[in-house]
Amino acid sequence: MLEFEKPIVEIKKAIARLEKIGKEKHLDYSEKLTKLRKRLEERKKAVFSNLSPWQKVELARCSNRPHTMDYVRVLIEDFVELHGDRCMGDDPAIIGGLGKFDGKSIVVIGQQKGKDTRENLARNFGMAHPEGYQKALRLMKLAERFHIPVVTLIDTPGAHPGIEAEERGQARAIAKNLMEISSLRTPIICIIIGEGGSGGALGIGVADYVLMLENSIYSVISPEGCAAILWKSQDAKKEAAKALKLTAADLLRMKIIDEIIAEPSGGAHHNQEEIIENVGKRLKNSLKRLNQIPIEQLLNLRYEKYRKMGVFEE
Repeated sequence: MLEFEKPIVEIKKAIARLEKIGKEKHLDYSEKLTKLRKRLEERKKAVFSNLSPWQKVELARCSNRPHTMDYVRVLIEDFVELHGDRCMGDDPAIIGGLGKFDGKSIVVIGQQKGKDTRENLARNFGMAHPEGYQKALRLMKLAERFHIPVVTLIDTPGAHPGIEAEERGQARAIAKNLMEISSLRTPIICIIIGEGGSGGALGIGVADYVLMLENSIYSVISPEGCAAILWKSQDAKKEAAKALKLTAADLLRMKIIDEIIAEPSGGAHHNQEEIIENVGKRLKNSLKRLNQIPIEQLLNLRYEKYRKMGVFEE
């Protein structure tokens, strides 16, 4: 439970208690329950319509948000996970494979976090090593060979920062992905479902169309990292989050992303079924639109999309 969610949780507990008492003692509390539910929706609206950038960071990192495999299980039929980069090994922080979406073949790649400490340790908290990015590129090349669209799901604090990743060429792996994906001859859609951190996100984030969940974040550095560098203290993380312009609304305004996917009241973690359904609908529309564009035109549009980022006039 996040700090700003406490008033909402208290109302939910009151509703649950009243429902339990009414059921056990056969009492009618329908009028009180109606008032409490109305109050709950009003409180949700008040809280979630005015979130600060730092509060959005907290929401994006919430362990109860649906992760990549949650979307894959519901949206992708006959999913077959493929492993390994054919060079170093397999990286559990990035999953990928073949399946069918809306009756058509698709390649899905995404960072996978865990639901608890044990799972997070197994998945390295969604922070990939070089072999993870090399595996992702291998699967994208497979998709290109058979003219299959690629969908990437981003949810990572960043690439793995350990010395072993640097020894195996972390920077080179990400740079190669940026170069190769830029000219990949098949449609690519990227969906930021939680935390989009630094080059770790961008390593599978180059796309023709970028969607972003309402309460997710996307930034060149974490607020804590930015605060430590610029303010020399992580105490300035809230100020850094505001300065980084990492929210979906900021990024849409700057044309870094193309579309925002609305989350259920209270955030994606309060209604996983609804957010997964929303993502499926937007993905279907986006794929249909991209599949109608000739590949040469698609490559030109992709090139122009990224050339325009950061352009400004004085």
